[in-house]
Parts: sequence; C-alpha cells; structure tokens
Amino acid sequence: MSGHSKWSKVKHQKATTDVAKAAAFTRATRGITIAVKEGGGVTDPNLNFHLRLAIEKARAVNMPKDNIERAIDKAKGSDAQMFHQVAYEAYGPFGIAMYIEAATDNINRTVSFLKQAIEHAGGSMATQGAVSYLFKNQGVILVPKEIAYDTLLEYALEAGADDVVEKEDVFELYTKPEELFRVKTNLDKKVRIDSFFIVRVSKVGIQLPGEKQSIIENLIEHIEESDDVQRVFTNLTII
Repeated sequence: MSGHSKWSKVKHQKATTDVAKAAAFTRATRGITIAVKEGGGVTDPNLNFHLRLAIEKARAVNMPKDNIERAIDKAKGSDAQMFHQVAYEAYGPFGIAMYIEAATDNINRTVSFLKQAIEHAGGSMATQGAVSYLFKNQGVILVPKEIAYDTLLEYALEAGADDVVEKEDVFELYTKPEELFRVKTNLDKKVRIDSFFIVRVSKVGIQLPGEKQSIIENLIEHIEESDDVQRVFTNLTII
C-alpha cells in the first residue's frame, strides 16, 4: 500500500502544479489580450510597450512560445473587447494597503470575489485613490548572480539604472518606468537578464510580526487564486 500512497501523493502534487500552471497561463493570456487592446490593436511588441511587458510576464511563468503567439493572434479578434483592465484598492487586516490589478470580462464577479475575500479576512475595500498614493511605479530588471556586484553596479549606472540591490539569489536593478527598456537594451550587451517588468513599490513599508504577516500572505495567496487577478501589491515588508 505504501507504493500506492506514494503514487497518490505524486498524482496530487502534479494535479496541483497543473492547476497552478493553467491559472498562470490564463492570467498571462488575459494580460496579452489587454495589452493588444490598450496598444490600439498593435501586435508587434517592438511597437507596443504594454505588449512587450505582457509577453515578458508570460515568459516568466514558462508559457510556451506557441501559446504566446496564439494569444497574440487571438487578441486581434473581438474577444479582446470582452476584457477590461481594472484596479482595486483596499485595506487588508492590520491596515495593510492593497493595490490589486485585474483583467476581467465580468467586473461584478471580480468585485464580489475581492470584497468577500478581503472582508472575511478582516479588511475592507477602499475608494479609488485611497491607497494608490502610497505606491510608486518602478522598473525592475533581474540579473542572475553571475557577476560581481561592483561590476554590475558600474554597468547598471552607465546604462541609466537608478540602483542595484543584492538579494539572496539575484540582483535587482531599479529604473524609472519610462527608462526600463532603454536600460535593459544597454545591459543586454554586457550581462544576462532573467526578466524585467514594472511594479508598484510602496513608499513606506510596514512590518508585522510573523503570525500577522502570515495572515496577509494567506490573503494574497487566496486573492491570486482568481483567474481575474493579475497582480497584488501591498506595503507589507516581508521579514
């Protein structure tokens, strides 16, 4: 029976992984659809800033090239008009600010899900502008730790980056959003780049003790289970 139990566990893990991958691909496809729509129907990523970012997000979740190309082709059709890019603001438990980006074909469904999830956790939805001022847009470029920090810092500043931060397994380069692609292009000649994207960074982070931090992290994980939700940003500082 032990062999059977082991196989059952493997099958369960694979099923869980497959579900997570499918959800990630769904979000990536919606992101591409919205990007083509916002870019006026332009499907050339070199001419559509939003599409270039959407493709990068799709690659980040290991979406195959063929899937990406099909998503772009499909985005040319009428289906693209069905989805809307929307943002919601909320206060999670313990006053943590939350900025939630979504791509949905049913706004009522999305709002209902978010309201229920956040209020059940002890938070509340907020009006537009209530928390967005707590964040700033920033370009981020991830570089593998295959180069000395001082050397990368020199390359990054020459390329136009604002700062380089060393993390456990990667370097994070920060840029102004409008400079992201220029800096990335300049760095391409000197270092290997894992990925690049634009994020919302909190101006002032809030730290919570472990138990409370876990409550926020569980809430974020639950919200991200929705296919409608693209990204969730908070001012929680992970410790």
